[in-house]
Amino acid sequence: MDRPDADDLVAAVRAALAAGGDPERAAEQQRYMKSELPCRGYTAPELKALLRPLLAGYRPVDRGAWETSIRTLWDGATHREERYAALAVARHRRARAWLAPPSVPLFRHLVVTGAWWDVVDETAQHLVRPSLEAHPADLTATLMSWATDADLWVRRVAVICQVGRRGETDVALLRHAIDANVDDQTFWLRKAIGWALRDYARTDPAWVRAEVARHGDRLSGLSRREALKHL
Repeated sequence: MDRPDADDLVAAVRAALAAGGDPERAAEQQRYMKSELPCRGYTAPELKALLRPLLAGYRPVDRGAWETSIRTLWDGATHREERYAALAVARHRRARAWLAPPSVPLFRHLVVTGAWWDVVDETAQHLVRPSLEAHPADLTATLMSWATDADLWVRRVAVICQVGRRGETDVALLRHAIDANVDDQTFWLRKAIGWALRDYARTDPAWVRAEVARHGDRLSGLSRREALKHL
């Protein structure tokens, strides 16, 4: 595709998705994901291969055009793969500069309206984390606030957004996010806390052991098992 605009890109993605897939797999995927949106039935490698040529010529002219493409695919999605495609557009190499404070409302929209682990975790890892790395002052303040948000998925992002940062992890932010959610009873926050601690244990196992001990019985069994899994 030669330099598609936003409307061309959205139309091309939707047409390509509608032209393939596997109905039997689609039904299984929808059940597994507990998704209100139906699926087309693509495997992850198939979807990546389908999107690659469509995005190869993508040249968003500015942040607004990029966001329009994302929101159009996302908000108008008739199948779950359109939301995955929207996240692929958001992660496009030519949009790297827009992973920045002005895009925080977009990220929050994806998290709150997506409200499920697959799209929320993708947003946390591939949109919020690089934004934090590029703009630590602004994004740290945002994520400190997100850690106490009313929406559990927003709070999950605050907990897991530093997974993979290793030695660059802001331990004050990590501690704040965990402290703010350690008493939460939902699986999604308990799992997130364990995941974040387990990941950072690869960098500083003593810190993680100390945090687990500090929280004592407040830390759920799930969080504790995950945190100490490789220690």
